[in-house]
Amino acid sequence: MSDNSLLEMNNVKKSFGTNVVLTDVNLSVNAGEVVAVLGENGAGKSTLIKILGGIYKADEGEICINGERKEITSPAVAAQNGIAIIHQEIILVPERSIAANVFLGRELKNSLGMVDKSRMERETQKIIDELNLDLRADQLVSELNMGMQQLVEVIKSISTNAKIIVMDEPTSSLSNAEVEILFGIVQKLRENKVGIIYISHKMEEIFRISQHIVVLRDGKMVGNVRTEDADRDNLIQLMVGKRLNHYFIRGQHESRDTALEVKNLSHNKYFRNVSFYARYGEVVGFFGLVGAGRSEVMKTIFGTFPSAGGEVFLDGKKIAARSPKESIKHGIAYIPEDRRSEGLVLIKDVKFNMGLVSIPDYVKNLRVRNKEWDDMVEKMRKRFSIKFSSSSQRTGDLSGGNQQKIVLSKWLSRNPGIIIMDEPTRGIDVGAKAEIYSVINDLARENKAIIIVSSELEEIINICDRCYVMHEGRITGELDKKDFFQEAIMKYAVQ
Repeated sequence: MSDNSLLEMNNVKKSFGTNVVLTDVNLSVNAGEVVAVLGENGAGKSTLIKILGGIYKADEGEICINGERKEITSPAVAAQNGIAIIHQEIILVPERSIAANVFLGRELKNSLGMVDKSRMERETQKIIDELNLDLRADQLVSELNMGMQQLVEVIKSISTNAKIIVMDEPTSSLSNAEVEILFGIVQKLRENKVGIIYISHKMEEIFRISQHIVVLRDGKMVGNVRTEDADRDNLIQLMVGKRLNHYFIRGQHESRDTALEVKNLSHNKYFRNVSFYARYGEVVGFFGLVGAGRSEVMKTIFGTFPSAGGEVFLDGKKIAARSPKESIKHGIAYIPEDRRSEGLVLIKDVKFNMGLVSIPDYVKNLRVRNKEWDDMVEKMRKRFSIKFSSSSQRTGDLSGGNQQKIVLSKWLSRNPGIIIMDEPTRGIDVGAKAEIYSVINDLARENKAIIIVSSELEEIINICDRCYVMHEGRITGELDKKDFFQEAIMKYAVQ
């Protein structure tokens, strides 16, 4: 233990029944240091963090803060010991102000014992101003985009004067500009001797922001290295237990007839005069910064959002998909960005979620065709190598990668001709990403038309055949694969 040590987690073990989740895991964080934690979904990262945050109790091991052993028995005790956790899933009350959310559960009171709204707003605005953020403490959270809501979670942790801050996939909802803001905040926290545990699957972020990297696999610590001595390929190999060759390379297939054509599609609020096409056997990318309107275009095509003009053609014939139900009949599948709230019913089991859009096929005349349903689940489990104990397991208990595969299964079991994927690999590990890319490759080989909305340039460049770029509700550029360069794509994205 160094003299500068803030946190030591030593020989931590945790099991749930017979399932061993963590085995003799060690993690140390010094003052002013960013320690990155890497690992596939299911590697034990979340369990380790929940033990630090007092949500779980370790079976064995110890936690030392500033050299003193602590019993972290609840989130409140964790907070008392200067620990703050910024979860990947944003936990805010939309219809309350930023200040009210920052002080939620620990409201400041005046001399009469009443909530002191003005003081909370002053304290919150002070932090906002110190971080140079363009926010007002009295703004409603519902007025903010997902990226700024994530930064409100950061403000909340700073307001507690935490000395150990955990950031779990903090940039998953941020634009490039907001990522730069976050990195500036991290630097200020380091200067104030705050220790940060940074969980991310984005290698470029890890190498840019951390000083130390810890790798978990199957509940064990398999790597512990200074960032300046780390190698990207070796880290991936440690994470997945094998080397991923051609991790981002997609096989090339001949594109065929036009599957989907969109002409001058508009929405009253989000975009206008959007025109593009996608061919069978082709992967078409959509790139743009947060707020560009990419997801809204796809939701309008699918019938979730109302159109304010324009035309959509399927196989050369004009269609009017006024609802998702109609789009499904036309053979269009839409895999949403937020799989947890829009793609799955987390409290329901695997079988229910896989059959969610095909229930009319499995339930007829009050009779459930369980054999056909079970056969489909097993077929999809094998096809996508989905890990679950049984089809009756609760979907919310699965890793992010396995949840995404279930969303894919739900749609692909219907054999759609056009598949729209919005941020298909957000928040999943490199091993699961490689598997998703393999699925995309297979679908293109099967002559499906695939549209990928992604905020990751590397993903667009390496898996797409063509790319459309959007900016402020308009398509500003179309590029063929031979013209895929980061500078060229970003030029259209920031016009």
